[in-house]
Amino acid sequence: MIKLENVKKNFGDLSVLRGISIEIQDRQIYGIIGQSGAGKSTLLRCINGLESYDSGTITVNGAPVSFENKNELRKLQKKMGMIFQNFNLLNRLDVYDNVALPMKFWGMKTKTPEAEKKIRGLIELVGLGDKIHARPRELSGGQKQRVAIARALVLDPEILLCDEATSALDPGITREILALLQKINKEMGITIIVVTHQMEVVKQICEQVAFIKDGSVIAEGKPEELFVKPTKEVKAFLQEESDHLPEEGINIQLFFTDESSDNPVITMMARELNVDFSICWAKLEDFRSSVYGSLVINVKEKDKEKVCAYLDQAKVLWEVLD
Repeated sequence: MIKLENVKKNFGDLSVLRGISIEIQDRQIYGIIGQSGAGKSTLLRCINGLESYDSGTITVNGAPVSFENKNELRKLQKKMGMIFQNFNLLNRLDVYDNVALPMKFWGMKTKTPEAEKKIRGLIELVGLGDKIHARPRELSGGQKQRVAIARALVLDPEILLCDEATSALDPGITREILALLQKINKEMGITIIVVTHQMEVVKQICEQVAFIKDGSVIAEGKPEELFVKPTKEVKAFLQEESDHLPEEGINIQLFFTDESSDNPVITMMARELNVDFSICWAKLEDFRSSVYGSLVINVKEKDKEKVCAYLDQAKVLWEVLD
């Protein structure tokens, strides 16, 4: 649905995007993750035409995101709803009028029976039916973001762009907002792009993720694959290093998918092979209600071959660590 090919963007002498190439499928929840200053938000603004880019191509449903034809760009932007970190609500307007604001911007009537039904329906969808005439100052941070989500949906977008949409929220509210985005994706068929530096956001809702560092994609794939068995660069980004491993013996890392995470492989292997080993490092994490993880064990040199053979037979992915 969205395709970026070798997109580059400079601010003066500063190179912000350095040849970004990614593809986002229709109805997918796609994550773009990286530290502050990595180029994530600039990339998002290039996708929806709020920022120009210097070279490369961006297409949405085959249509180019280009400043050469402003009318076509505006039509394209109308298909994209945007959610920001700081909500961007107007304090002088109540919930209803904040949600209706994009319709007013596009010259649409907001007081017709059809418009009122739509606006009220979206406010109900985000769980604020009892706050329809409340002002932003009367709302919590999570409620303000729900209003922003309803506002982003009022023009029936095909794409929802979320720029650090949960960064200002506490963990419990973040989970609620992410569950709402999943519901919108599933029930309304809207493609969602999530820009974030929060690991938990990507793990909870994203089907595909691109890691951005210094304006370049350093890794792309399913979150569970990249988090559970990260490349060296992703591992440095995550700051998850099993540095304090034993220098003696053999350190073996086991990788568990959803299918194998519930199997008692370790205890069965210890009993059946009659070997002793130490568990040096481990993690199990939830990815969209599926559990994945990895484990590092230390075995004696003499037991290496039979342990590795057992893991192969048990169809557990593993590798020997240097």
